[in-house]
Amino acid sequence: MPRGRHTALTIHLATDERETLTRWQRSTTIRAGDAKRGWILLLLAEGLSVVQVATMVGITRRFVYKWAQRFLEDGIEGLVDKPGRGRRPALMTPTKGQQASRRQKGVDPQQAVV
Repeated sequence: MPRGRHTALTIHLATDERETLTRWQRSTTIRAGDAKRGWILLLLAEGLSVVQVATMVGITRRFVYKWAQRFLEDGIEGLVDKPGRGRRPALMTPTKGQQASRRQKGVDPQQAVV
């Protein structure tokens, strides 16, 4: 009898979902992170344990659970990054009607000299 923990996490893929995730594995234009997430789900759907999947893919169990849960909640759409992730740009180019920098908001340095 096998020892260790057992999980209630089971992934069942529909035919179209399996085809989409398999197509992600062969694609050369898809982002690597998305392809890795698809690989995680394909391995889980084949019946491998979370520990086995984490070892094969090279990530921690925490992230295997994270992407499996996102897939169960939102389907394939849950595998893409949510908006607002990452660092915001430090410098923004002004658009028409906006000021170019904070310095322009204050008093003009030439007029401030008395």
